[in-house]
Amino acid sequence: MRGFSRCAFRRNWAAPQAVACPSCSCSCSSSRLQPRRQFASSTPAKPPPAGLAALPSRQLLSVSGPEATKFLQGIITANITNAEGLPRTDAFYSGLLNATGRVVHDIFIFPFHSGVGLAAQEDGYLIEADACQMARFAKLIKRYKLRAKVTVRTVAQDEASVWQAWDESESPSAPLDLASNASRMVLKDPRAPGLGYRIIQLGSKTPETDIDLSTEDAYTIRRYLHGVPEGQDEILREQALPLESNMEVMNGIDFHKGCYVGQELTIRTKHRGVVRKRILPCMIYDKDKAAPQSLMYDPESDSPEKLTADMIPAETSIGRSGKKGRSAGKWLKGVGNIGLGLCRLEIMTDVVLPGEQAAATYKPENEFVLDWGEEDNKSGVKVKAFVPEWLRSGLTH
Repeated sequence: MRGFSRCAFRRNWAAPQAVACPSCSCSCSSSRLQPRRQFASSTPAKPPPAGLAALPSRQLLSVSGPEATKFLQGIITANITNAEGLPRTDAFYSGLLNATGRVVHDIFIFPFHSGVGLAAQEDGYLIEADACQMARFAKLIKRYKLRAKVTVRTVAQDEASVWQAWDESESPSAPLDLASNASRMVLKDPRAPGLGYRIIQLGSKTPETDIDLSTEDAYTIRRYLHGVPEGQDEILREQALPLESNMEVMNGIDFHKGCYVGQELTIRTKHRGVVRKRILPCMIYDKDKAAPQSLMYDPESDSPEKLTADMIPAETSIGRSGKKGRSAGKWLKGVGNIGLGLCRLEIMTDVVLPGEQAAATYKPENEFVLDWGEEDNKSGVKVKAFVPEWLRSGLTH
């Protein structure tokens, strides 16, 4: 690959201990238009069928106090109360939007009671968010707080840490033994089928399971294969729309709850608009190769001449190969030969949008390309988008 050194763009996603943002000093989003620091030395191997991975890229914020439920209800996209109007006791996925309906944070929320091993003296919620943006997240929550009787504080990694567990052999008749207990909070990941379980481990110990330890690399690769975005590198801060980020299909939005920040545009888009772009899993391939027929992770060689997905600058435009015209989408992030892109459905996929008879300009023979760099030293690969079955099903209901 001309003009790039592969080693220069590797970032270490894995970490044996849960530490905040191990590869940067909380400057993760300093420039989305430049190639990122990526995986450390070589492209990760294929994920194991079962694994338990620490997620140092995620961190926790505690919101507790007598008005914590009412306070959060007014700023998150999911409903924090049940059908009886009482605070939920189960964990769930949600998001925070700004006033114009753009995603500020994608989050998980875990209710807790005082005395469960946390420093909080009152009942409250642990909110999981992007670790690199935790200081900004805490500042935002405190700004919304005003006179609400809530206490907001960042949770140290040795007080509680975030993990993901999965086992592809799991079945309804043989579920994983991952129930919540006095030392952990567990949520079956609601974003996509088969993604696994989110675990909040209290204290500094590793969750007790029969599953072998894995890495955050493996979790990230599985997440890409499922087409699930996470964090502000993929759900771009104050740019991404929640529906374009699939948050409603990933069970992160309640369209029947009361007002919250950013609700107006979200509701209007849901009921009156057509969502023409969606975050999709993508696969890159050489320009002289045939387009892949199925999404598959294939670790690349360590050759410095080999271009891999983690070397592609974020927000690189996706264009139709050999043709000019409007952009078909933009690249977000990847590793090896897979990643995520924000794709125009009617151009890159066979998805038929509501109120339309067919995919507007989609043709099966069309191919798409990612090109970047100076005109006299341009690098690029072809890219193909895939629509996961869970998303396709969700778009038809």
